[in-house]
Amino acid sequence: MNLISLLIALSAQKSLSAKVWQFSYYFEQLLGGFKKFGIISHESKQLSNLQVGLLILLPVIACYLLLRIIDDTILYLVASTLILIVAFGCVKTREAYKCFLRAANRDEPTTCQLTLMQLQQDKNLPNMPFGETMVWLNYRYYIAPMLIFVIFGPVAALLYRLLITFLEMSDKDEENYTTSSEVQSLLRHCFAIIDWPLVRVVSFAYMLAGHFSKAMPSYLESFFDFDVPAHRMLTRIAQQSEDFMVDEDDCVSEPCLLVKLAKRTLLLMLSVVAILTITGVIN
Repeated sequence: MNLISLLIALSAQKSLSAKVWQFSYYFEQLLGGFKKFGIISHESKQLSNLQVGLLILLPVIACYLLLRIIDDTILYLVASTLILIVAFGCVKTREAYKCFLRAANRDEPTTCQLTLMQLQQDKNLPNMPFGETMVWLNYRYYIAPMLIFVIFGPVAALLYRLLITFLEMSDKDEENYTTSSEVQSLLRHCFAIIDWPLVRVVSFAYMLAGHFSKAMPSYLESFFDFDVPAHRMLTRIAQQSEDFMVDEDDCVSEPCLLVKLAKRTLLLMLSVVAILTITGVIN
């Protein structure tokens, strides 16, 4: 059933663009409910540690209980697929990619740079080129949720997306809700543990989908290096797995090639999941 849910969710991503299919819509509804019952103050923009814990635990527990009481196989498939569709993807990232390409085609480097800076600020990301940013966000919003869904189920995929949402709440943001530096530090440590095995699996898939022999030395060098950040390892392997030589003034070719490689890697991993499911390795 996991394979069917994955196929439906991936196929529905581009066609289901209404806000009702977006995770941000339900997260805003959750915040609104907390405001209504006085759990979150209308004046303060910083969420306390207790509020963050409740915002994470209550949806996860509710999702777990809902799936536990469903006895019908078809209803369980529908529910888990809907959860995965909501947890998958990010409309803001797709829009930023399209905006970047339009600006690049119009030869507007300033707009390209502003688009990149805005995206990295919204996602609380370190400074890196646009192509590498797309590789990392493809991992964060598609490949990692897919693997977590397959291994641990829909509840874990929902939990992962909630943790990502709070990780993106920079403690320096003055307009949106923020979290404390303690919460940010705890989340970074959690993702260091979560991303360590996942990034190494996904990096290996990038090599299989691209230039294996070229990227292998760097992969082996970084495999047991606990100090290298997950985003740096993944983006470096992705770059070395793709053969490209672009002009310094060409800001379109590298992001496009890396995005195509990311899509090939996603399809490769989906194929592996399909084979493991059909052969009974994954139940």
